[in-house]
Amino acid sequence: MTATALNDSSAHTSTARRRATLIGFTAVLMWALLALLTTQSGAVPPFQLLAMTFAIATVIGVAASLARGTGPHSHLRQPWTVWATGVGGLFGYHFFYFLALRNAPAVDASLIAYLWPLLIVVFSALLPGERLRWFHLAGAVLGLAGAGLLVTKGQSLAFDPRYGLGYGAAMACALIWSSYSVASRRLGKVPTDAVGGFCGATALLAVPCHLAFETTVWPQDTVEWLAVLALGLGPVGGAFFTWDIGMKRGDIQVLGAAAYAAPLLSTLVLIAAGTAPLTAVVVGACLLIVGGAVLAARDLILPRRRVS
Repeated sequence: MTATALNDSSAHTSTARRRATLIGFTAVLMWALLALLTTQSGAVPPFQLLAMTFAIATVIGVAASLARGTGPHSHLRQPWTVWATGVGGLFGYHFFYFLALRNAPAVDASLIAYLWPLLIVVFSALLPGERLRWFHLAGAVLGLAGAGLLVTKGQSLAFDPRYGLGYGAAMACALIWSSYSVASRRLGKVPTDAVGGFCGATALLAVPCHLAFETTVWPQDTVEWLAVLALGLGPVGGAFFTWDIGMKRGDIQVLGAAAYAAPLLSTLVLIAAGTAPLTAVVVGACLLIVGGAVLAARDLILPRRRVS
């Protein structure tokens, strides 16, 4: 192969990788709406909301398959290990997150659970063809510091041993979602449409959890129903499809560090909606998270020249 052909192939691969990374980042943008939409969904309990939104996500997967002219069932013929990874990641994360919030202060649990972007960056070093560089790790650490500022509002933390179960569940969240995300790269041949099947299984598993632990509360008006629909189309539905594309074909280290933008953008959305104040802590967190994301994306923004 000539040097020109090699350069053309490299450029095409780089463009495809950048495009997949941008698609993956749309999941982060959708997660930024999670807090606002959840608030607007009313008093619907967590597992019931999980079942409703993941049912909507399943419909998205079916519609996407039909639009491409393929039957949804064709994407469900996957080995049990693929199903265990997909359902374990989607349902497992949410199950342990709800468990953490029930058994530990929300601030503590959220901060521990938000270790997952940093763990994605670290675990990515185990993937073939990936190389963990100092600026990937530094960017993720800056993002974690910024997320910590947002969650704690600049206050000091005092972890209480009484909440050990909640802390353990929050750590399980971080490990499950980061492992699922990195494992998605190793399952690169599994079509993204299969995520619709994982969403369907998650919705079904959420039903007995709801019946066992919660009292059914339906949305009370059009606004609440629209909020549930928007959750299923975006942060608790459609986002999992675009995240899968980013993890499988994008820059996984950049996406891991950039994921810390979700709590920042979520806070900014709440500020714009008039439900949260703009403070010096938010500004400081913004600088840390954006700076960390730019640092982690150094190679994506300023690609190094390849010598033929």
